[in-house]
Amino acid sequence: MAKKSVSEQVTELCEPIIKNLGYELVEVKYAKGHSGMELTLFIYSNKGISLDDCEKVSKAVDMPLDELNPTNDEGYSLVVSSLGLDRPIKTEADARRNLGAKVDVKFYAAVNGKKIVTGTLIDFAQDTFTVEVDGEKQTYRFDEIANCTPVIEF
Repeated sequence: MAKKSVSEQVTELCEPIIKNLGYELVEVKYAKGHSGMELTLFIYSNKGISLDDCEKVSKAVDMPLDELNPTNDEGYSLVVSSLGLDRPIKTEADARRNLGAKVDVKFYAAVNGKKIVTGTLIDFAQDTFTVEVDGEKQTYRFDEIANCTPVIEF
């Protein structure tokens, strides 16, 4: 059996800890940052995420991460962050959160003559989602979509 990636190990360890604190662990990224390797935990709460929330999660996972040692003693910076308003919709939970929201959908190749559509996310399934564009329901396969992001209106 293949060894789990750092992100997979950290997700497995931290998901229950973060859930117990009242947040959702949405994504874990382990990548090179400005000052070395960064382990970033993206968290969500329907109440929003504050700096205090990030600090609370960071303190709760710090010791367990040290014990797990997912990087085999390689140094990294731990970062806990909110999703951000314009984070791409990547998971089923992201889609659920954005039902009823206006979204920009960008395709790898033109679909029905368009590379980008803007509409309201009204439904999703395992490999498709449906957007209402100008009163018309349009269903797309996830493999057609390069990027789907919520539209931020001020």
